[in-house]
Amino acid sequence: MLTGANVATVIVMLLVGYSDHLNPTDHPMLSTVGMTFPFFLLVNMAFLLFWLIFKWTRVWVPFVGFILAYVPISIYMPLHTSQEIPEGAIKLVSYNVCSYGGNYKYENGFEKVRDYLQEQQADIVCLQEDADTWRRYVLREYAKIWPYNDTLVLANNELTLNALGIHTRFPIVKRERIDYSSLANGSAAWWLKVGEDTLIVLNNHFESCHLSTEDRKQYRQIIKGEMPRDSLRTESALLLVKLAEANAKRAGQIRAVRDYVEEHANHPVIVCGDFNDNPISYSRHTMGEVLTDCFVATGRGIGLSYNQKAFSFRIDHVFCSKDIQPYNCQVDDKMDASDHNPVICWLKIR
Repeated sequence: MLTGANVATVIVMLLVGYSDHLNPTDHPMLSTVGMTFPFFLLVNMAFLLFWLIFKWTRVWVPFVGFILAYVPISIYMPLHTSQEIPEGAIKLVSYNVCSYGGNYKYENGFEKVRDYLQEQQADIVCLQEDADTWRRYVLREYAKIWPYNDTLVLANNELTLNALGIHTRFPIVKRERIDYSSLANGSAAWWLKVGEDTLIVLNNHFESCHLSTEDRKQYRQIIKGEMPRDSLRTESALLLVKLAEANAKRAGQIRAVRDYVEEHANHPVIVCGDFNDNPISYSRHTMGEVLTDCFVATGRGIGLSYNQKAFSFRIDHVFCSKDIQPYNCQVDDKMDASDHNPVICWLKIR
């Protein structure tokens, strides 16, 4: 019975691990199962330890499972050593600053973020939720650090204020917004002059899951096993529906950005930002088909970029075209002035 349970765990782990090939438009509910991949990894690891202690001849079951799941494991948790950064590499920071709210920890949220970014001495900074009611002050402060700054307001209404920003030492040639449907999110391409090259940087804030405070509270209760049994099925189904709807909307947005990338394949391209989707997802997989996932290629560990308890996932990503070599992509979990952690990567145009 235990061997059968382990085999069943391996089969489900593989199905979940490769679920990122499913288009959420066609399979909205199934597209959400990638979030459960770490759970099945832990269960299979528990089986491995159990067989090692009580019946080592069955160790092959979880071991074969890990081998077959090598691809999703290497995506979810790559294990690269640190690389030597070559001269002339561009340092990029991608950071959802949560409208400089300070993550309810810092009263002067903007100053905390500004000082951190200045210490990083990055060549290109891409910000999501680079929005506030005093933009002139923010732009003036950033202009003291970078010579070229631009902000695109995505939404400014009674419900939300959202914007994308780029701050760089490279001249901005032009900006193009990517056309897709969203009430408060968006993507834009900034064309930068980098030496003799024209580098296209696409900054993105894709569709969020739109979970309310009450939804998040109930999700935590489900994870901790504190949800009453008579409410568990109903509340779980409602959460899955919201996640599925967001995945379906996000799929079209991802395709629009990918189409833009393919149309400009003759230029070096960087795609970064808040994808609002975990590593085992259609979003990451679709972009990874045409670009290099910098964290998967050079990072180490899980890299949790969303730091809210019970919601810890790597949902912020950096991709680059094949004519760019990435180095040491990492998530800085020491910077806690937002509900996201910044992603840092070095990139060298070949």
